Parts: sequence; structure tokens; C-alpha cells
Amino acid sequence: MAHEIADVVALTQELIRNRCVNDGDVDSGDEVRNADLLQTYLEGGGLDVERHHAAPGRTSLVARIEGTDPDAPTLCLLGHTDVVPVNAARWEHDPFGGELIDGYVWGRGAIDMFNVTASMVVAVRRMADRGFRPRGTLVVAAVADEEAGGHYGAEHLALDAPDAVRCDYAITESGGFPLPTPSGVRLPYLAEEKGPMWATLRLTGTPGHGSMPFRSDNALLKAAEVIRRLADHQPATRLDDAWRRFVEGLGVPEELAGPLLTEEGFVDAIGVLPPGISKMAYSCTHTTITPTLMHAGSKLNIIPEEAEIGLDIRTLPGDGAEQVREMIDTALGDLAAEVEVRFERPDDVATASPPESPLVDAMARAGRRFYPDARLLPMRMVGTTDARHFRRHFGTAAYGFGIFSAKTSLDDLATMGHGDNERVDVESLHMAVELWDAIVSDFLG
Repeated sequence: MAHEIADVVALTQELIRNRCVNDGDVDSGDEVRNADLLQTYLEGGGLDVERHHAAPGRTSLVARIEGTDPDAPTLCLLGHTDVVPVNAARWEHDPFGGELIDGYVWGRGAIDMFNVTASMVVAVRRMADRGFRPRGTLVVAAVADEEAGGHYGAEHLALDAPDAVRCDYAITESGGFPLPTPSGVRLPYLAEEKGPMWATLRLTGTPGHGSMPFRSDNALLKAAEVIRRLADHQPATRLDDAWRRFVEGLGVPEELAGPLLTEEGFVDAIGVLPPGISKMAYSCTHTTITPTLMHAGSKLNIIPEEAEIGLDIRTLPGDGAEQVREMIDTALGDLAAEVEVRFERPDDVATASPPESPLVDAMARAGRRFYPDARLLPMRMVGTTDARHFRRHFGTAAYGFGIFSAKTSLDDLATMGHGDNERVDVESLHMAVELWDAIVSDFLG
């Protein structure tokens, strides 16, 4: 198979076609299919390949090239092998077809993150084939369950097989898209990320006949009002050092930077920016509370006695469960007392790595191979990655990085990740293979 799938494009296509869809249930994902694919690709290159099983079908793969110097740092290239569900009816092409159309590979996972996982694996196999023997140890991990929190993937490895993935430095998804500015190209990299403090709100009512709604106690109607109030609530804008560092790093004129560094009128100021930039800017400066799921009722003609609302909450540094509960209570007002709040993981708060490090320097040198005038720009990840498990359990300096051609913009990434018509251009895939090779050779060689 390693010789049959000799190209990063073909490997990305096969990862997509394996349909490793993770809906959050332990029985979903079936990442073993992608683990089998990647193991077959890596075998024969002199690599030490291990499989780790957190649950039936939830398989992660770890391969390594041992370093020659025990005092040199260990670097992990960290990818995941699962994807989120998709509504195929909204797509122009089969989301699991992995089709190559006009220079783009189409499919769920093309951007999040099979483009990165495939290019990392291809780069490591290529290095192994040429006999690369680094001073520091190189680890490549392709893990399950990233899209549902990593319990059956990165977190499982960190807790149950720490020696397999323990590392000083790690690189995972996000970043690396060329961002044109008046001062030249910037390549954002993710040095920190918000906390995924997912929660469920529960409301109760009184069951009754659906034909008699007058003066009824309908839990679904309460839930609708809760959702409306959450949508209308405007949390406080917080312009911290990380955001200021990002804006100042853009090198834009003061008349443009000023409104982005002023809390008063900030939301209005970003409202005139392109959609991708404005979405990112808002989420970088606010703890966000997004209703994404609702369940209520048991039968069409019964007034619901219970309703549950799922919230995707992403916290800024310093916000924990107590602060989030206060935000919810403020938004709900007199309804707050009727709502039970259950946090899935109340300790899953924001994490960060140093914005400057020897690895960041190597990433900058590698990035300039593609964009000679580029400067790296530290940025906050508004979602979350498996990097947080490595930061918490190992103290790893972990970053999100990559590389994209000029064909892929921030607007593209902002709309395609977990969205419709996800695709990646072939040029970006080949650039990524060269990027990982360059970073590893520089940093560990």
C-alpha cells in the first residue's frame, strides 16, 4: 500500500473515503479504518509503529524515529483521524468521495484535518526512507476522537500510554494560511486555545394534552425563550495581551488598528471586516456561548415536561465554570433560577504555550521557504485541539501550524471547517509535506 499510495493527494483521498465520522458516541468514529490505512503506509520505512485502542474501533497510531542524543528535544507531529458529521444534501459533491476536481480534493476532513495528518505521515515516511536519523526523537501521532474532546484519543494516550507520546514540543492543526497585510505576509500560528466548556441546560415543565396549550407549563417554550436570551446577550469584550500582540503584529496603520484595540465600539468595528476575519476577531475577544442542540418532548400531542439545550461554550483564559455560570445567569435574567446547568468537563479551561521558542523559530524559517517576506504571527485558537492534552499532562510547548497556498484564504477556512463543501487545493498539500520535512530537519537534525 505504501507504494500504491505514494502521494499525499491520494492518501488524503483515502482518509476521507474511510468515513470516520465521530458524533460523540463511543460507538462512532471507527478510526481503526484510518489507523489501518496509515499503518500500512508507514510500515517498511524502518519506523517503530504502535497501535493503541481506547475502545472498540477507537484506534490511535503512533510512529517514531528515535533520536541519537538523549538530551535533545522530542518533537511530536500530531494529527487526528476522525471527522464531524455532514449533511450531504448541502454539498456540491459527495462529502466522502474524496474526489479530485479542478485541483482540489473534496470531502469531509479535507481541511479539518486530513490535509495535515496525511502530509505529516507522508513527510515522516519520506524522511525514514532516506535514512534520516535526527538528534532528537521524532514522533508522529494519528489519534482518534479529537472531534469529541479526545477522551478516546490524545487524552487516552496521555493517561494510559504516556511514554508513547511524551514530548517537549508538538505541532498540530490550524495556522499557516498566508495573511496579506500592508507590512507583508503574515503566517499565523496558534500558541494558545480557548477552553471547550460544553454544557447542557435542563428545564422542566408540566405534561398535558397538546390540544390545550392555554396556561400550560411548556418546557419547550421556556427553552425557546432561553435560546433567544442567550442569542441576544452581548458578553463583555476582552482585549488581552494575546489579542493586542496579534493586532500589533499585523503591522496595519494606526487608523485601522486603533478600533481593534479599543473595547468601546469593538463589535461595530469588526462588523465591517470580511466574514472570516470578523468571526475570528469576535471569538478571540469573547467567551462565546452558542446553543447548538435541543431535545424536548416525547410525542406530538403531549406538552413537553422537559427540555435540554446543548451549549458549545469556548472560554477565554481566566474563565472557568463559575464565571460561565454567571454569564448564563446574566443572560437569562429571571429565567436563570429555572435552569439547571451541567458542565461536561468543568475543568477544561483555556491553555497556552510560550509565544516564542526554538520550535517557533524553526517554523518561521520553514515558512519563509514559501513566502520569503513572511513573519510568523501568534494567534489564539478559537476552537480547541488535542494540543491542550499535551500541555496539561506533559508541559509540552504545543503549537498549531501548517502551510497553505494563496488559493486558500481565512474566509475559506472559517466557512469550510465543520461546514459545507470542504476541500483543499493540491498545491497546499504538497507544500505541507515540504514544510514538515523542513521543520523537522531544522529543529531535530
